[in-house]
Amino acid sequence: MSERHIFRLSGSDTRSFLQNLVTNDVNGIDKGLVYAALLTPQGKYMADFFLAADGHDVLLDAEADQADMLRMRLNMYKLRADVVLSDAELFVHRGLGDPPADGMADPRHSAMGWRAFRDHPQSGDDVDWTALRVAHMVPEAGVELTPDTFILEVGFEALHGVDFRKGCYVGQEVTARMKHKTTLRKGLRQVAVSGHAAPGTPIMAGDKVAGTLLSRTEDAAIAYLRFDRAAGPMTAGEATVTWSGPGN
Repeated sequence: MSERHIFRLSGSDTRSFLQNLVTNDVNGIDKGLVYAALLTPQGKYMADFFLAADGHDVLLDAEADQADMLRMRLNMYKLRADVVLSDAELFVHRGLGDPPADGMADPRHSAMGWRAFRDHPQSGDDVDWTALRVAHMVPEAGVELTPDTFILEVGFEALHGVDFRKGCYVGQEVTARMKHKTTLRKGLRQVAVSGHAAPGTPIMAGDKVAGTLLSRTEDAAIAYLRFDRAAGPMTAGEATVTWSGPGN
């Protein structure tokens, strides 16, 4: 399991502050976990995270590698708002099956189990989360989710990570335009892989780059593809890559 960092946001303006920043409806935390992202004004990915209610406070569960950037960015945006950002000193616990009393279902996909926030580290975790992510097309920060990513290309709508009715947020205009006025020409897809190829290997269709191999588990992987080129048998290093999309 990737390392996580949990922030606590408190103060009377916390919800309105987050509502004007992130891609999803923050008020959904009254019913459970909310999955959301922070974007640049140009609509590109900066960070993804989970939001949870904790009394009047909001917990923000983020990738540990993004914690410093998020701390700086959130403090920059809050200006005079009554919002206090602090470290929650909590740990993420994850599992499969029915959530425990203090757990909440992962909103991205039912197969991704539950999350709980506790005051001690999780002692053991034998779940192959990468295999689950690949099987259900769930991207991960630093692998599928990178600074040049547009969230609709990586399936944020299917992952319940964006709300098109909530109103404005940073990057909203670009995201809405991609939703309503364009046809996606690139994005994440599940592919079959036979042979050796490490994550990050370019996927070739003949002599043209058709995409990049990303998270992999045995004979399946998540790939970022250019749909107009990803036709017929493809290769990634020594491996053969196939996609069940157009032209295959």
